[in-house]
Formats: sequence, C-alpha cells, structure tokens
Amino acid sequence: MNTITSYFQGIEFANPHYFLLLLLIIPVAAWLYFFRNNMQAYFTVPTSESFKTIAKTWKIRLRWLPVCLLLISYVVFIVALARPQTSFRLSDVEVEGVDIVLALDISGSMKAMDFRPNRLEACKKVAQEFILGRPTDRIGLVVYAGEAYTQCPVTSDHNTLLGLLQKVKFDIIEDGTAIGDGLGTAINRLRESEAKSKIIILLSDGVNNRGYVDPYSAAEIAKNMNIKVYTIGAGTNGQAPYPTQYGTMLINTEIDERLLQSIANETGGKYFRATNNDKLKAVYEEIDKMEKTILNETIFENKADAFLTFLLTGVILLIIYILLRYTIFRVNP
Repeated sequence: MNTITSYFQGIEFANPHYFLLLLLIIPVAAWLYFFRNNMQAYFTVPTSESFKTIAKTWKIRLRWLPVCLLLISYVVFIVALARPQTSFRLSDVEVEGVDIVLALDISGSMKAMDFRPNRLEACKKVAQEFILGRPTDRIGLVVYAGEAYTQCPVTSDHNTLLGLLQKVKFDIIEDGTAIGDGLGTAINRLRESEAKSKIIILLSDGVNNRGYVDPYSAAEIAKNMNIKVYTIGAGTNGQAPYPTQYGTMLINTEIDERLLQSIANETGGKYFRATNNDKLKAVYEEIDKMEKTILNETIFENKADAFLTFLLTGVILLIIYILLRYTIFRVNP
C-alpha cells in the first residue's frame, strides 16, 4: 500500500479536466442498480418456499464482476486521457554562509540576578537558541573576564559548540573586564575566514578595566578586516541584586555604553541594551534577522508521460470483461 501511495505522490496530470468524465459513472451506476432488474424476464409462482432451499452458486455471487470490471476499465481510461506524468526534480543549493564569533563576558558581575537565574546563564540560553537557529553558519565562542581565550574555534559542528557553551562558568579565568582582549581574540578567530560576511557579537555588563588590547584599536582592526561587530550591554539601569555569602545585596550596574556604541559604529554594526531576559532574546532575534544566510537554489525538472501503463491496464480489463460477459457470465436473451 505504501508503494502505491508513494507512486501516485510523484505523478502530475497534464489534462486534469478529463476527470470530469468520471461523473458519468453516477448515472450509469444508478441505472444498473434501479432499472437493471426490471429488464430481466420473470414469471409468477404461488409460493417461493421451494426456491429457498436452492443454494447460490459462485456464478450468482459473482454476477456483478463483469460490470465492476467494465467500470474500473472506464476509470483507468479516463486517467490515461488525463495524461499522467512522472516528475523528477534535482535541486542545486548554493549556501553563502556567515562566520560568527560570540564574545561572552564571564566576569564576576555576570552573577547579578537581574536576569533569571543570572546574567551568564540567561546569555548562555539565548546564545544556544541563536546557534540552533543558524544551522548553515560557522560559529565560534570566545569568553573573557580579566583576560580572554577561545572556548570553541569557528566551526560548523554545532553539537560540539553547544557542549562547550554549556561548560562555560565563572572563575575559570582571572576576574575583571578586558573588553579589548575579548574583541581582539574574536577578531583573531576570524582572521583566516573566507566568508563574505563576518560578524562578532560582543556582550559585556561592565567597564573595560583589564587586558592588554585597547578596545578602540581592536575596533579599528575589525573595520580593516571587514568584520562587523554587534555589541550588547547587559544589565538593568541602576542597581541589580547580587548573591554574596551574606545573602543577596544590591550592586550598581555600570556599563561603558559609550565604548560599546563606538565599537559598533566603527565596524558598521549596532549597539543594543538588554535589561532582562526577554529584551536579551529580542536583541539576538534582531541580529539574526539582519545577518541572514543567502541560499541560492536552482531546480532541474524532468517530466515523462506515464499514460501508457494506464491505457494497457484499461485494455486488459476490457478484454477480461468481454471474455467473462460472453462466456462464463453469458446471459440468455
């Protein structure tokens, strides 16, 4: 049954209007059902009790077989008239992907709980959704605090990337906020990239206070390498709850928005401010829309007529009908 279904799924009809002729089956079937018995010879008997003991033969039970064969052959001939055609399609897809590096701040201030459950975990979750939504792009991950290092090089193996993203945690490197180092390391990951579009998404919740690379100089290098940098300032305006050994306390949220804005402007990117989980997700969704992967698809199609199979089937059924009608199921006038 599955083979028959899959066969008809690949068939198209050049003249589907011929299927309207199938409506003629309705009056023919009605005539056979309501009036055929009236055309048979009959006689009157006083009682039918003696006929009840007569067993029905296989000829009587199959008396409708010739008519069914005739109707089926008619249907098959109509299908042949509709010109069934098999269609073969071959798609040639050319993908013009984007190379992306996520530069993620993992400094101690990312423990703040103005995002649920904290800034770092919220960023990891949104970054995971972003990665899953771009299956054809190569993506890498850089983390930074007082210094920076590559957590995952640019790769198309997103399963490995997602696994390394989940392993990101606090206190694996010296604390601080080295925005210049984070940006410089991300640029280095894209240095040998041959992609037409190269972008960095840099997220920070603080002020540059550590590192060896000047953020402005790093931005200029990115511009010269045609790397676009989108910057995100993560944190509420004012104060944010922060976990300590003495309980939750409020800390001041201090983000160098001027620096992040300057980096984005210098490289042709855009600066965003995210103050909660929903706004952070909206930021990544907006970046995702602005940096779309280009797909060029060329479709080659070849069609072949398949009406001969139905025509031969109809002829065979019609021959079988004629043989049965005038031999085994012959009716005396």
